[in-house]
Amino acid sequence: MADSGANFLQFIGGFAFQTLVHLGKVANPMTGEAGVDLPNAKYSIDILGILQEKTKGNLTKEEDESLANMLRDLRMTYVEVANKSSGGEETSEPIEFGPKPPESGDAPKEQE
Repeated sequence: MADSGANFLQFIGGFAFQTLVHLGKVANPMTGEAGVDLPNAKYSIDILGILQEKTKGNLTKEEDESLANMLRDLRMTYVEVANKSSGGEETSEPIEFGPKPPESGDAPKEQE
């Protein structure tokens, strides 16, 4: 089987790059400009978190450590940018990553 050249580290690296663009840390390659888009940055971080959860136990040590380090760094950068975007004031609510669990009244209904 021929090597396609793609691998898991390159795949997650693409999400990390995209997140850095959304955080304004890297210029958008299409426009050449940097701008902050916190909702899309959070979405990309959440996707990486889902990948971490769903691939647990199936990654090499290098892949697992790279993903964990990447997520830690992106989350810290997100908080830093979010705080600057709010005028440098600490936000009163903690920033939560990942999908929210359903509230007690929002439990999925069984199909009949």
